Amino acid sequence: MKEIYLAGGCFWGTEKYLSLVSGVLSTETGYANGATPKPSYRDVCSGSGHAEVVRVGYDENALPLPELLEIYYESVDPTAVDRQGNDVGRQYRTGVYFTDPADEPAVRQSLKALEERLGRPVAIELKPLENYCAAEDYHQRYLDKNPGGYCHIPAGLMRRAAARGGE
Repeated sequence: MKEIYLAGGCFWGTEKYLSLVSGVLSTETGYANGATPKPSYRDVCSGSGHAEVVRVGYDENALPLPELLEIYYESVDPTAVDRQGNDVGRQYRTGVYFTDPADEPAVRQSLKALEERLGRPVAIELKPLENYCAAEDYHQRYLDKNPGGYCHIPAGLMRRAAARGGE
């Protein structure tokens, strides 16, 4: 199983969306790339610099990283800075954070192709993972526990992800 950490705004919707995709084996909401090793949600909302992320475990044979990234790009506004949907703030930035340095060239190439398609720069960070910690239990599988909860990802996109054959 390979891992990549994706920031796509509020992690509730991003986690649900990615969990529906065939080839994704596990998801976990968390905080990454901020100043401290174990922030709380309150810390993140108060400016710790962390992004709300989803740790994605995936089968690279069934879902190669470039394909996973394309699916992720569908769920975000790649040109928005520090915002997705109604959520605004540094913790809602978009980003791809890797633990395997061998993944960096594929991500960099994918982002370049996305910029070429859009005809403008994207605001998606590309960095090594730093200071990751899992979010509190109540944030895990939030939209499964609270089906009417807020989600910035349109229902049609969720249905399309599910049609790809995930959980």
